[in-house]
Amino acid sequence: MTLAAVGVAVGLPAALFLTRFLSKILYGVSPHDPLSFAFIPIFLLGVTLVATYIPARRAAGVDPVEVLRRE
Repeated sequence: MTLAAVGVAVGLPAALFLTRFLSKILYGVSPHDPLSFAFIPIFLLGVTLVATYIPARRAAGVDPVEVLRRE
């Protein structure tokens, strides 16, 4: 989650800066579309939360002594 949060924190200002250069190839979206700049980071952080929560929950349910015995 930390990497995703840092990526969003660095990526949003970079995206705002770079939209001036990419405005000619954006089709149907304004360069500073607030919906896109709000939805995409929230979606990215949500997917990251699910992707990290599920394996962490499975790992938390494993008994460490049992894993060490099998190794």
